[in-house]
Formats: sequence, C-alpha cells, structure tokens
Amino acid sequence: MLTKRIIPCLDIKNGKTVKGINFENLRDAGDPVELAQLYAEQGADELVFLDITATVEDRKTLIELVRNVARALNIPFTVGGGISSVSDVSALLHAGADKISVNSAAVRNPELVNRLAQEFGSQCVVVAIDTRFVNNEHIVHTHGGRRPTDLRTIAWAKEVEDRGAGEILLTSMDTDGTKNGFALELTAQISQTLQIPIVASGGAGTMEHFTEVFIQGKADAALAASIFHFKEIMIPDLKHYLQKKGIIVRK
Repeated sequence: MLTKRIIPCLDIKNGKTVKGINFENLRDAGDPVELAQLYAEQGADELVFLDITATVEDRKTLIELVRNVARALNIPFTVGGGISSVSDVSALLHAGADKISVNSAAVRNPELVNRLAQEFGSQCVVVAIDTRFVNNEHIVHTHGGRRPTDLRTIAWAKEVEDRGAGEILLTSMDTDGTKNGFALELTAQISQTLQIPIVASGGAGTMEHFTEVFIQGKADAALAASIFHFKEIMIPDLKHYLQKKGIIVRK
C-alpha cells in the first residue's frame, strides 16, 4: 500500500476560513494563516486552500492571502477558486502555491487542462470535481456547487485524466459537512477507473471514516475541514490511529 495523505482544507470567504454543510450555511472557522501553520506543525501532509466564492463573484483568488499562507508553510499547498487561465496559474505558483485546482473553468473549457499540464506539468494540475447524486446518476456541479452540468462524474474524471490532470479532488456534495462518512462507492469506482491519485473529500466525521475511505474507497488521500478546524480530531491522533489499522501514513 502506498503512503496515504491527510489533507486539511481551508475554504476561504472574504479572507476568512469558513465551513458549511452540503455547501451551505457557512460559519467562521478562523484565520487561514494561523490554521495553516497549526496544521503544518501537527503533521498534515498537504494543505488545500479554496477561495469558494471567487468563481461565483467572478473574481480572482486572493493572491496576497496565498502569499501569506505559503510563507507560513513547509508542506505542499494547493490553491483553487476563480482560476481560469495560464496567467492565473503562473501568478499563484509565483505566490507560493505548489499545485493549483481548477473546477468550473475546466468544465467551461476542457482544453484548459491540456494547456496547464503542458505549461506547468501534470504534477501541479489538480481538477476538482464537485458531484451530487441526481436522478440515479452522479452529476458534476460548478460555481461552488450551485450549477449542475450535463457531465457524468466518472466520465468527466476520466476525460481530465486523459487531458493531463495529475490528481482529482473529488467532493461529494451529498456527504459534505454531514460527518456521516465519505462517498465510498463513488470514490472506489473512480479510484479503480483512473491511474492518477484521488483525493476524497466530503463527509469525514470520525477516524473510522478515514480507514473506510482508504480501504473501501481506495482513495490516495483524504481531505477534511471542520473536524480539524474545530479540533474534533487532531491530526497526530488520526495518524496514530491509522497506523494501528495497518494504513501507511507519513509520520
């Protein structure tokens, strides 16, 4: 088994970390720079920073905040939200991001994934997929989960892999914020269909949920927000628990 990664996610709105349920009812979760430092010190493997209203508000990601977070970190750092061009990505990488995440812009212009992979390398191109189960099908949503598309989730994941994406950040909108566990069946389907790493997101509530998503869901990494932000689960405790379950994690 390859080493599994634990990734806290900072959802940013108006410069603050927020967290909601099913992408709604957001509440303040603290200062992003302070949280980033805390997670790095606790042993998080990576960090994801999502400016969750950038696309909806038709603006760019907050570059200065990215710069400040990057200064505080010594672990890989992915940034997403409002990214729609090669120049956007160049600016974020220069500000200190290690990877970038695209979602709505990739759906609108799939060729963007090809261009970013060619320009910067697949290793720093993450395609985020927000998915909801609608009429017995997993459907891709954009604009912070507000807009359903005609895309089927598994087919879209395969397409972006073929276009050069280096990783998929898969968020189940049905489980997001519920703390009832990850979308195991869908995660496993995509993990077994694709060759690139899958980061599972949405639904973490207990340490057992991480065991499930790594073993049953076959995810390469697991992302969570509120359980870390509100100190319901501490990262060192989680890693110790996973090691006892025979799951290989970085110490």
